[in-house]
Amino acid sequence: MKLLHSSLSKVRAAHCRAIKLAHITDTYIATPILNGYTKCREIGTALKMFDEIPHRDTASWNIMISGYVNSGRFLSAWVFLNLMKEDGFCLNEYTFGSILKGIASNGLLSLGQQVHCDVVKIGYVGNVYAASALLDMYAKCGKVDDANEVFQTMPERNYVSWNAIIAGYAGKGDIEYGFWLFRGMEQEGVQLDDGTFSPLLTLLNDDKFYKLTMQVHGKVEKLGLGCEVKVFNALITAYSQCGSIESAESVFDGTISCRDSVTWNSMLAAYLEHDKEKQAFELFLYMERLGLEMDSYTYTSIISGCFEVRHNSQGKCLHALVIKRGLENVTIISTVLISMYVKSCTNSMDDALTVFENLDAKDSVSWNSILTGLSQKGWSEIVFKKFTKMRVENLEMDEYSFSATLRSCSDLATLRFGQQVHAFALKLRSESYKYVSSALILMYSNCGIIEDAWKSFEVSPKESSISWNSIMFAYAQHGQGKLVLDLFFLMKQSEVKLDHITFVAVLTACSHTGLVEEGCRFFESMEADFGIVPRMEHYACAIDLLGRAGRLEEAKDLVKGMPFDPDAMVLRTLLGTCRSCGDIEYASEVASHLLELEPGEHSTYVLLSDMYRQFKKWDNIANIKRLMRERSVTKVPGWSWIEVQNEVHAFNAEDLSHPHCHEIYAKLRELTDEIMFSESENASRLTISTGDQESVV
Repeated sequence: MKLLHSSLSKVRAAHCRAIKLAHITDTYIATPILNGYTKCREIGTALKMFDEIPHRDTASWNIMISGYVNSGRFLSAWVFLNLMKEDGFCLNEYTFGSILKGIASNGLLSLGQQVHCDVVKIGYVGNVYAASALLDMYAKCGKVDDANEVFQTMPERNYVSWNAIIAGYAGKGDIEYGFWLFRGMEQEGVQLDDGTFSPLLTLLNDDKFYKLTMQVHGKVEKLGLGCEVKVFNALITAYSQCGSIESAESVFDGTISCRDSVTWNSMLAAYLEHDKEKQAFELFLYMERLGLEMDSYTYTSIISGCFEVRHNSQGKCLHALVIKRGLENVTIISTVLISMYVKSCTNSMDDALTVFENLDAKDSVSWNSILTGLSQKGWSEIVFKKFTKMRVENLEMDEYSFSATLRSCSDLATLRFGQQVHAFALKLRSESYKYVSSALILMYSNCGIIEDAWKSFEVSPKESSISWNSIMFAYAQHGQGKLVLDLFFLMKQSEVKLDHITFVAVLTACSHTGLVEEGCRFFESMEADFGIVPRMEHYACAIDLLGRAGRLEEAKDLVKGMPFDPDAMVLRTLLGTCRSCGDIEYASEVASHLLELEPGEHSTYVLLSDMYRQFKKWDNIANIKRLMRERSVTKVPGWSWIEVQNEVHAFNAEDLSHPHCHEIYAKLRELTDEIMFSESENASRLTISTGDQESVV
């Protein structure tokens, strides 16, 4: 900032001197001053001076176009380009370089194609500067093949054109062609620089590329580019993504004298990618102690490391720091805070809502984050209100907005509202997205309309497993296990990649329809035949499968043979199996482990209490109630929902929160009285009928 202020002072001094000496009308003297103002981002002053130059030349026009582009005011640059042509000035390679840079930054392909026509028409196709800018524009607009066509027809290529085409293919993820170009660049003897290696290193994002990353690193060191900031930042990320956090640390440790904010952020992200939250927090605190300037990426990275329960306290501390620094209204930071509270296993949805409501500039990501969180936590009524608000305010909606809302419709089985969301998705042509079609399948299934679920599946994209898994869950829920197995084999035949959720659906179907042997075969063949290692949820499904068939001993053996400790989901499933099979002793043993894992989960206490009541173990019930009091655990009441005129009304036992609760309870008493009167009448008639029969006898 100081450097910019110093430069501006020098430009103003030169301007004053030119005015004093009456040289300001001289184009050759005025042009450098004009250039100085644009580089200092003083576009208003530059424009005023430009208007006062009596004899403008191509250079002065180019300076203004470049100034507008570099200031992020592309439309003004485009207007200047057209005025320049109207005034009869010739465009040159510098004109094309500046305007194409602006087009590339804004992704305006159609304007780029117009400029391409001018390049051809004026005869600058063979100019290396104009052609390099042209191929860079095509690459950044996603037309890499067009960029390559320009590249192949260039009579002369420099390092800029080579770097631009390599970056284009790197952005496309084409590692083979990207490195082929790199070898061609070496063979032609073109100078390699940081702009060559940085895009190539972004392609090295898997364990199998570790050796190649080391080779590139060796080449970088050999050429003396190891201290180039862009290169070692890319190396840290590449090593991390190739699975070697040690190599990433080694690069980071060797950059003490020339680190920038991206270097620190890259190392922070590397630690978090490798689940090394402790080292990430230590690095963040070290940055704090050094007084380094942190950007939004620093905060979003470190906050994303607090999604797990054990880091909730650090997450709240970071939230406090964000408020202290006055960053709570930075959209990207608030959005990740919302995600942190949503993903927390504690009851933090109120905190997520507070962050969301206090955010002034909400974007589609922040709206989707809160909708998804509310939906996942079961706050479906608020989801409907938020979605309705988005519609009323004409806010942008995408597949994530629709899928979260449809998931809530599915949870509450609100068919009418779900159909309206479906219609709106159709209107915006979003129903074909895989997440939306998946949510539609489950919504119609949960509302009991399996036919519409199948129709949604028929029109859904089927190249991934998402829609297939959803329709299999739908038919499993409706007790059509055989059909689920048919779909599984059809999915396999269609060469759709199976995933772990596919097997959860299949095992659930087998469990719900009594296909025990088939389910056991699927479970046993997961890793051997399909290369999918059983997860916790698969073991839970297999235990439920065996439990429903009364094969408790096999379920016990399965739990004992698990390669990892069972979590609460598995233990809860086993507890339900013990209850249904009447093994109260083993159930008590399982329950004790479960209560150690989740001492605050009310459902475990309720399940145990119900089981003891079934076997009339009144002392055990009393102990459970005492334990709940000691641990301040309360039974969460059940809720009922009803949809009336597009509004969802929720109720629980003895609820007085509804605005019409007095009228509702009055009607309930009236109905209860009618039922009681009807029952007494029926009893009287039964007595008379019995008396008549006895008289006849």
